[in-house]
Amino acid sequence: MGKTGTSGRGGTSATYREVIGLTGPLLPVMSFLARLPTATIQFGSVLLVARTSGSLTAAGLTGGALALGQVACGPLVGRLADRHGQRTVVLTFSLANALAIIGLVTGALAGLPTAVPAALGAVAGATVPQIGPMARARLVALARRAGARESTVGAALSFESTLDEISFVLGPALVGLAAVTAHPGYALGGAAVLVALCGTGFALHRTAAATWSGPVATSAERRTGSVRTRAGRRDGAVPTPPGRRSSAVPTPPARRSSAVATSSTRRTGAVPTSPTRRSGAVPTPPTRRSRPVPTPIPPSIHALRAALALQGAMFGACQAGITALTQRLGQPDQAGLVYAAMGVMSAVAGLSMAAVAARVGLNARWRAATAAAFLLSLPLLWTDSLPTLYAVVTVLGLAYAPHLITVFGLTERVVPAERLAEAMAFATSALVGGQALAVAVTGRLAESYGPAAAFGAASLAAALACATALTARPASYTGRAAASHLHARVPDETGQARTDTLS
Repeated sequence: MGKTGTSGRGGTSATYREVIGLTGPLLPVMSFLARLPTATIQFGSVLLVARTSGSLTAAGLTGGALALGQVACGPLVGRLADRHGQRTVVLTFSLANALAIIGLVTGALAGLPTAVPAALGAVAGATVPQIGPMARARLVALARRAGARESTVGAALSFESTLDEISFVLGPALVGLAAVTAHPGYALGGAAVLVALCGTGFALHRTAAATWSGPVATSAERRTGSVRTRAGRRDGAVPTPPGRRSSAVPTPPARRSSAVATSSTRRTGAVPTSPTRRSGAVPTPPTRRSRPVPTPIPPSIHALRAALALQGAMFGACQAGITALTQRLGQPDQAGLVYAAMGVMSAVAGLSMAAVAARVGLNARWRAATAAAFLLSLPLLWTDSLPTLYAVVTVLGLAYAPHLITVFGLTERVVPAERLAEAMAFATSALVGGQALAVAVTGRLAESYGPAAAFGAASLAAALACATALTARPASYTGRAAASHLHARVPDETGQARTDTLS
């Protein structure tokens, strides 16, 4: 492998080729098409109910219920995937989500009372299969398991965030096109077909079983081919119970492994067993439970989730301000194009993140991205024309994806690997929740006090996100584990143990 932190156009394209090589070209296509419905149903449900009921209140309730369902159940979907594997969970939720979307369309077209579409919207949100978080977790697991460079892992996160950006630009545009040319129900029907077919393809792809629990700790282990994971395991070995240090094959307290015999047992041919267990070829710890206790997620993850919620709030407030300003200027149809301009610039910035030198740590990137978002949002307060709005919002998009990618990168390093899908889904829920809440609150602010009030709320959210980045100190889970001798440390390309890559 080349040096970490390869920059330049050639180096960046080569890094992305490595990312695609981890899965093959088919999986990114399926994951993109499978996550497109998530970007479609939020806006589509609002337009659908508004068209069929003639009530913006009913439409808002349905869209809000959908967002609430997604926020509440997203982490649960991730946790189920961590425990039972992505294949079964994604397949189940993809089919359930398709049925829920069809139910929402049917209920709206039937003119049912407001509570029914709202309830169906909540079910549609709760059954979102979380393809974006699952794809991130899967790709990171494949990269880590293959011993990829840190630049490749970062590029994987950049790639996935860019797919998210494109989907959230394209999804509302497709809904708007369907609403103008025919009916928003067609867009939601297409979303149901996509999530059923492509979600199933994503679930059944050969990479669905990809997991990663940590790399080899020492060069000696690399020479022998024995891999110890973050959970203190060697491949095929029994886990070391918590609170025990060992650099050899782990054995439970107060017992000897069946693989190790004393001189007396070698003479007699007998193998000692645990006092609490008289037979069986595979020993188990005395305190083993029928269901393993999940590894706790460090408290430092809360600062990262708060940062994503604030980023969502910033985007939601910008959305409300853009809508209000374009309406004031008599060109409400331009709002979607302004969002698209921000999304396109954000996607370009996201792809460019792979060229950032590896010596620029994640904490430094986090602070820089939040500071840039705050400073670039300030001109919105004085924006009063459409050309200026396009210019300011497009430039603001430069800070959006880099912040998103960096916080997802920090999340991947802060949480235990066996809970990565849950952490990614929780992070996405924080983002969606912050955006939905901000749209609801700042929409009223914009109606009462003008677009500048919503833009002021966006700048405030950016300032709080910057303050969070400056004060939080998320530590590498691998680094803490190595220090406590409970988990394997991560070797860098020179074979030295890496205890922290976040500075």
